[in-house]
Amino acid sequence: MKRILAAILTVCIAGLALGGCAGTPAANTASAGTQSGAEVVSKAEGNKKLTVGFAQIGQESGWRDAETASIQFYAGQHVDTIDFKFADAQQKQENQIKAIKSFIEMGVDVIGLAPVVETGWDAVFTEAKDAGIPIVLLDRRAKVSDDLYATFIGSDFITEGQNAADELAKLLNNKGNVVELEGTVGASAANDRKKGFDDQLAAKYPDMKVLASQTGDFTRAKGKEVMESFLKTYGNQINAVYAHNDDMMLGAIEAMKEAGMKPGKDIKTVSCDGVKGIFQAMVDGEANVTVECNPLLGPQFFETCQKLKNGETVEKWIKSDESVFRADTAAKDLPTRVY
Repeated sequence: MKRILAAILTVCIAGLALGGCAGTPAANTASAGTQSGAEVVSKAEGNKKLTVGFAQIGQESGWRDAETASIQFYAGQHVDTIDFKFADAQQKQENQIKAIKSFIEMGVDVIGLAPVVETGWDAVFTEAKDAGIPIVLLDRRAKVSDDLYATFIGSDFITEGQNAADELAKLLNNKGNVVELEGTVGASAANDRKKGFDDQLAAKYPDMKVLASQTGDFTRAKGKEVMESFLKTYGNQINAVYAHNDDMMLGAIEAMKEAGMKPGKDIKTVSCDGVKGIFQAMVDGEANVTVECNPLLGPQFFETCQKLKNGETVEKWIKSDESVFRADTAAKDLPTRVY
């Protein structure tokens, strides 16, 4: 079953990469919570459909495509009970704000948002609150007062950064120079993964030093570009790379190989997300560790939206289940990965 679902996800994500999947359901293979989510939504029998508007960041990475696929697939599997509106913001906050305003005008039951940056949401969130429409933040936080959103569904990014620091310390025997590829400036994932990592180094690993830290904007192309710059400036001084997502690390790996270095050996690597590409890189001996960030949030998202529509109370933070994966198990883990 997993292989079939993985194949479906692969097809739909390919469609997203070509810019065409916004209106069609894409795949989701989240096993934990899928059944409970279906049960919650099916209880809407006799009522009007659950109407949800979701403003996605864009298509910055394979991880982001997988999240979109998970949400669209779930909505597509429940068209009898869910009326789903989707907007691709193309990495621009102004586009997300326009989408939210449009959803408010439509009178949707719930608005979902993966905020491209943390700040600048107060005015539009207040508009939604005044309209009586709850907001669900998905995978990224927004810096607003608690009364302006219903819940956050996603990861503990600070813990991810701390785990990354611990893993890199193991690879370097607690001593060495690190360069850091940061995510999009102002994004909660980037802010917290940096804070968790940097604070953990300062607290536990005094002999590990961050030589340089620069944004790669969560993209493979930018990650490669920044890593090329780091290599030109610091060369053999670099012992390891920490990237806020796997796509940037995959770009950095390309840069290291083109510079005649052996990534995963000459320069150790730790990144976040857990996409298929980084598992293949670990199998190939070109990467060392990935700290998982689960994007398959479709079931949790719609289950939560239905509860809010029903007037039920939900937790302020609904956490996703995640793990740390290393090169020594990558060959075994790769066939099970669906994004």
